[in-house]
Amino acid sequence: PQSPAVERSAAAPGLWYEKAAPGDRRLGKVVTIAKSKKFRDNHGKVLLEGHRLIKDALEAGAVPQTLFFSTVGHLKLLPEAEIKRASLIKVKFEDIKTWSDLVTPQGLLGIFSKPDPAKLSYPAAQLTNSLPLLLICDNIRDPGNLGTILRSAAGAGCEKVLLTKGCVDPWEPKVLRAGMGAHFRVPIIANLNWESVPTNLPDGIQVCVADNNDPGALAGTTSMPRGAGRAGSAPDSPTAPVKSTPKAAPEHEDEEGAAAIPELAAQYYYEDWARTPVAVVIGGETHGLSSAALQLAASTGGKRLVIPVVPGVDSLNSAIAAGIVLFEGKRQLLWRHKQEDGRHKLPVLG
Repeated sequence: PQSPAVERSAAAPGLWYEKAAPGDRRLGKVVTIAKSKKFRDNHGKVLLEGHRLIKDALEAGAVPQTLFFSTVGHLKLLPEAEIKRASLIKVKFEDIKTWSDLVTPQGLLGIFSKPDPAKLSYPAAQLTNSLPLLLICDNIRDPGNLGTILRSAAGAGCEKVLLTKGCVDPWEPKVLRAGMGAHFRVPIIANLNWESVPTNLPDGIQVCVADNNDPGALAGTTSMPRGAGRAGSAPDSPTAPVKSTPKAAPEHEDEEGAAAIPELAAQYYYEDWARTPVAVVIGGETHGLSSAALQLAASTGGKRLVIPVVPGVDSLNSAIAAGIVLFEGKRQLLWRHKQEDGRHKLPVLG
């Protein structure tokens, strides 16, 4: 292949870019490798695609390493001071179409240093509207579901999101696409052992779990559905204590761990549960909630949150359940804040 020729960008005189030879296999191999988890883990870099995601990343302070673009016009949409830090490589749009996972590629790809949530600068509007509401993801393995959940967490104003080991990598391309920029709006702490989860939570927090355990089913009249994180059937007596069955725990857990599953009170998701601060655990699609999640909830006085559905309907998708519960938590927290503000403004009687 031809050696790249260095050219000056006419659209942005201060920027220099390399013009790659059409069909350069070396670049294609770099992009393909950059999509892999092994690359992300070993080299600490991630692949981002599209104007919206790359712009959000740059504005949040993510460090670009290499940007591939098909026309110089793509650079005009990005902050010049930030992209000067990267190697800029102009390639044919046909090459980007070959590399891209999108149905309609935009002609812009970037390799970034893997962002550190502690060092990112989140949008002012996001910080202003942040609530003492946290999300804990437990064994969420479907990329589309996790990305949608992260998008809901950002939209609800979650303070942060914790991902336990067993969740899909949040920087996987499918998660990034479904997240629609949520990765740069809310801190995401990934790959946590359950032992380290409490250290990432505020003191005095209450942890609740979204669960599809139906107390009526525990009487032995109905079989228990899998996927405890996908809130499901309405309980006959939603405030009664419910003892988890071993089915609520991942298959890899031993009998001793399953036997230690505690009792938690169950209630409808729309009843009062969002006290400051509060965290919600959403379990995975297959294994559901782990016993560690239930134990953490029990240790904080947490509850099971049940979304009532029509009898005979299977439990809800984890991303849908997360959206319902998080926005209800937001509603309750804002209502409580409004009530407290109103009380503060009341005149003090002599």
